[in-house]
Amino acid sequence: METLQIGRAQLTWLNGGVNFLDGGAMFGVVPKALWGKKYPHNDKNQIELRTDPILLQLDGKNFLIDSGMGNGKLTDKQIRNFGVKEASSIDKSLAELGLRADDIDAMLMTHLHFDHACGLTKPVDNGYASVFKNAVIYVSQVEWDEMRNPNIRSANTYWEMNWKPVQEQVQPFENELAITDGLKMIHTGGHSDGHSILLFEDGDHTWIHMADIMPTHAHQNKLWALAYDDYPVTSVHQKEKWMAYGYQNRAWYTFYHDAYYRAIQFDESGERVDQVDRDRYEYKDHKKKR
Repeated sequence: METLQIGRAQLTWLNGGVNFLDGGAMFGVVPKALWGKKYPHNDKNQIELRTDPILLQLDGKNFLIDSGMGNGKLTDKQIRNFGVKEASSIDKSLAELGLRADDIDAMLMTHLHFDHACGLTKPVDNGYASVFKNAVIYVSQVEWDEMRNPNIRSANTYWEMNWKPVQEQVQPFENELAITDGLKMIHTGGHSDGHSILLFEDGDHTWIHMADIMPTHAHQNKLWALAYDDYPVTSVHQKEKWMAYGYQNRAWYTFYHDAYYRAIQFDESGERVDQVDRDRYEYKDHKKKR
């Protein structure tokens, strides 16, 4: 497991699963001739995407950024359509750190699409149960409302089994929420109407978790939005705002989906000055390693 210390915050990437999605969908209107130079793909034009929660240990608390792909919740058809090659093994990752799911104090949910929220619950004999039963679950009010009442488009990713067992743990917020000193969740919209990012500032130390507004290092260009984005113009404007802010503060950017980098630090001009590579192994249908 890769770790990164930024000021008071220690970040550790857990194993939340992996899937392969269409590269064109992940880069929207950007031609393959461009995105193909930035992110490896297989012969089906699919790209490898992690779904790895980040354990944030800060001020004596254990926070988890998103929850992974989960286990035993997808049908064979969903596994095939979503290109899932590996389910979550978060319990094993936590055990290697001397922790259990019960030790997580809060879940910081950037949004509630299935690949971020399936790990919140697990199958039991009579349905589904909370995995992190001692954790407060923070998510924007807009996202929480749509999760429970999805529209014709979002019904494909907002599932009752991911929210109903944990509804008593959820504490939604409006606009912005201070989690602890220096750590905020900020509602941005864009990828989903309720999408949020995380901002941490501790003196000269800054990191920003852009979640699915910038899901991989290859999405650094502020104009590169996903075809999956419900509000792509909002994504572009929010990325422009937070990339400018991060560059000015030489911030680290952390990733949930990137199969190659866990985090990258950029300077004032947007040039890479440091990085945390992901320890990785090859899948058979993977075209090349970067």
